[in-house]
Amino acid sequence: MTGFFAAKVTDLPPGQTLKFRFVREGIRREGFLANFNATIVAYENVCRHVPVTLDYGDNRFFEKSGNYFICQTHGAIYEPLTGLCVRGPCGGASLKKIEFELRGGEIWILEEALAV
Repeated sequence: MTGFFAAKVTDLPPGQTLKFRFVREGIRREGFLANFNATIVAYENVCRHVPVTLDYGDNRFFEKSGNYFICQTHGAIYEPLTGLCVRGPCGGASLKKIEFELRGGEIWILEEALAV
């Protein structure tokens, strides 16, 4: 799988997030990239408690301290580097990772692109 270009690493400074759309198992989905303490991570934008997006469409995934992701609907708290829910109604479940790779300062998502 060749994947698709999502962003330049320089477009994602620490503490920032960026959403994208992709297809997995034939289903249109939304994902997000995040830069947590200079480490890029990518997850499917779906809470593990109830299948709703973590953000309210506003691309805000970090809680106030910037140390965790938060589901704005029920307050579930996720550890950014592992996706593990460490507090809230889905304790012990993890966000679904999205594979990506860095190619010359670019972030490439290793999933099928959503046709525009």
